[in-house]
Amino acid sequence: MKSRAAAVAAFALACTVTFFSAGAEAVVFAAWQVANVPWDDTLNVRKYPSGSSQKQAAYPNGTVLQMTGRCTGEGPDLTDIAYLPPWKQAQAVRYRWCEVWHDPARNGQFETGWVYGKYIRPH
Repeated sequence: MKSRAAAVAAFALACTVTFFSAGAEAVVFAAWQVANVPWDDTLNVRKYPSGSSQKQAAYPNGTVLQMTGRCTGEGPDLTDIAYLPPWKQAQAVRYRWCEVWHDPARNGQFETGWVYGKYIRPH
């Protein structure tokens, strides 16, 4: 029953956009999904925005991830590009690391991690 409650909570999170304050800046959760990963592979979520950083979890194509809105470098904040068509949004983050909010242990303990933009697209 606990896993069902966690699944319902994750689904509710995936279907909504939630705003809350984190210090001085607002954080936005928007649903994007894993895409373009080779059929026999998964997308690694890393602790920091680097391919050599600790792996927190791995997700196959189609998995819905909650984006915090932050991307590395001169990359856009996802709220700044939300009005663009999905293909342009995906193109804007293609070579950036973007922060996600996920439950790597599937125990209701959500945390942030980073995914490479080439493997995500708006849901």
